Amino acid sequence: MEFGGILGLIVLALDIYAIVKIFQSSASTGAKVLWILLVLILPVLGLVIWFFAGPKGG
Repeated sequence: MEFGGILGLIVLALDIYAIVKIFQSSASTGAKVLWILLVLILPVLGLVIWFFAGPKGG
């Protein structure tokens, strides 16, 4: 497997982790939907934005 494939798998795993954490957060349903859409549409940038500004806590 080449480096790009491994990097893609890492991004996929981190996006799945972010989506699970968004589901577990105490944010409203609408906010959760918007965060999940952001992570799905912009996998890398959405992940970075979620990490710094996303819903926290459970």
